[in-house]
Parts: sequence; C-alpha cells; structure tokens
Amino acid sequence: MQVLTKLKDQTNFTNTEMRIADYIIQNITKIPTIYIEDLAKLTYTSHSTIIRLCKKMGYDGFRSFKNAISGVVYSQLHLPSEVDANFPFKQEDLTMDIAKNIANLTIDTIKKTLNQLDEELLQSVAEILFKSKHIFLFSRGDSQIRARSFQNKLVKINKFAIISEEYADEAWNASNLTAKDCALFLSYSGTSPQYKRMLQHFSNKNIPTILITGNTESDLIPLAAETIVIVQEEYDFVKVGTFASQVAFQYVLDTLYSILYAKEYRSNVENLKEKQLLIQNGILSEEL
Repeated sequence: MQVLTKLKDQTNFTNTEMRIADYIIQNITKIPTIYIEDLAKLTYTSHSTIIRLCKKMGYDGFRSFKNAISGVVYSQLHLPSEVDANFPFKQEDLTMDIAKNIANLTIDTIKKTLNQLDEELLQSVAEILFKSKHIFLFSRGDSQIRARSFQNKLVKINKFAIISEEYADEAWNASNLTAKDCALFLSYSGTSPQYKRMLQHFSNKNIPTILITGNTESDLIPLAAETIVIVQEEYDFVKVGTFASQVAFQYVLDTLYSILYAKEYRSNVENLKEKQLLIQNGILSEEL
C-alpha cells in the first residue's frame, strides 16, 4: 500500500502531479491496464510528466509504477483484512476499499456465526419449525426484513409464517397461538420487555418458542424453549449500520430453511417443479 500512501500524501507534488495522482486514486482499478499515452490525455499532461512523477515516488518508470498499483488493486479485491463491524469504512476510503471491507465483513461474520452454531441445537430448532402448524415471527426494524425473507422462503415448501407485528397486531397474534404453533423471536439486543411478557405467556401455555439473539446475558433466554446465540462485535447504537448482526440473522435463517427443505428434499423439488409450471405456463401465469 506504500504507493497508495504516496499518491494520497502528495508531498512535494506540483499542481500537475497532484492532478495525475488524484486521477489515479479515483480510477485505480483502470491503471494496471492503461497506457501512458492514454493517462496523459485523460489528465491533460504529458508522457514525460508522468514519468517524472513515477520517479519522484521511487519507481524506475511507468511500468514498475503500474506493477505496484496492480498489487494494490489485487489486495483490495482478494485479500482478507480485519474490519470494524461498527465502522467498516472511513471517510477517506476509496470506492473499492469500501466494497472490499463490506465483503470481508460479510465473510467474517458468516464464518464467526458458523463457529458458534451447535448441530443438535439447529436440528432441535428445525424440528420445532417443521412440526408447527403456524410459525409466528416476532421481530422489529432491520430484523423484520430478515423475518420477511424467511417468510418468503417458507412459502416455497408450503409452510406459512406470520409477521406478528405487522399492523401493530402482535398482542392479538400472541393471544391466538396454540401448542400446535411456534413463536420465533429475532432480537439481537434481547432486551425487549414486551417480548419477555410474551415469552412468559407462551411458556405458561406450553407453546414452543425459539429465540435468536446476540446477547448472551439476555433475560429472554431462560424463557425460550430453544435459543441460538450469535455474538457479533456490534455496539447497540454507535455504528454505521447493523451489517454484522443482520448478516448473521440471515445466515442462520437461511440455514434453518435449508434444513427444513432437506427433510423432504425429493417431495419439495417435485413440488417446486409442479408449482413453477403452474405459475409460468399454467392458469396462474401473468402472460395469460
């Protein structure tokens, strides 16, 4: 990254050299394959000015300078690095720096979540979902987006989930659950007083409950029948976004859906083919 540091530092650069450096920084992924004549035209400079800039930064010429830039581009696109889950990018980061950091954060989050999963627990949670007549999903904010994605997938295997807090009807939905149903709570903080009351009610009525949280000390855990804890390095409020926690939730829910699908894999595949024909070419097709 030394070449990139020098381009940004611009110590002892002339105004013309600064213009060249700024162009290279803003278009860094194009530089490994650019010709010096084209770079000169794009920066309104000359062949000799670019060569002088390369030598000023310690390179023999434009070719060795491009090789250094190629190393930077490769590392930005391929090599992993530690990423702060709360502030995964900085104001001065280039576009591809941000793209790489978000990719690394996503990959690291999934690996970390995988290491926290327990096989028997996953099977137990999947069994509760599989046996339930109705699945009620309790989630708010960003987590409700993950719940809706899970709801959408479950339809594909003839399981119909209900977003319990849609239209602020969570209390009515909670009151309608029976022992044949189950309640799945998504709460990264695990600190909702209302969820605590609901879980207590469900426990009293012997209604199966599942909690997915990032809080190992959550007072909801003792009340849930099964709990999947996925700890990430996110603060409660001081962060750019809920990147890590929501990636973790999505990964766990996708895994549970896949386990459910695999339980009746052959019939689910046949059902998929049948429904696709009906929707694409049959009476339910939009083309008719």
